[in-house]
Amino acid sequence: MKIILIAAAAENNALGKDNNLVWHLPDDFKRFKKLTSHHPIIMGRKTFETFPKPLPNRKHIVITRKQDYKAPDEIVVVNSLEDAIEAGKKEDDKLYVIGGGEIYKLALDQATHIELTRVHETFEADAFFPEIDENRWELINTEEHQKDERHAYAFTYLTYVKRDL
Repeated sequence: MKIILIAAAAENNALGKDNNLVWHLPDDFKRFKKLTSHHPIIMGRKTFETFPKPLPNRKHIVITRKQDYKAPDEIVVVNSLEDAIEAGKKEDDKLYVIGGGEIYKLALDQATHIELTRVHETFEADAFFPEIDENRWELINTEEHQKDERHAYAFTYLTYVKRDL
């Protein structure tokens, strides 16, 4: 089974501020959609609440400490990462963890892959992606994207796989 962290983070690992991304990268959104469609997505409650509505073609699994959290019927609500992984395994053998910062930290040890969009800028933020230990993670693919009329920042897609230690 693959557990894949998927994120866009700045050079300083910034993810966002006040529960919002601090950049708009249309090609990164397209890639996110392509990779995650038809697979379960695991996220924290705060990340889920930033969506105007659930993302199409994906089973949403939301982790929250709130025992009485109410979500639409099609959303699976759990109280731990372990329960989220169990729920996701019933759907598919490829699970995507989509944030936020605390959920990425929780899931890093159990992840098998990381799909990181590195935004080539630093930002003020209150949510951060965890540091990637190059001793534990091998970079297997990179794809650069220059700044252009639709993208205010250059960015690089980085694919990591966990090393066998």
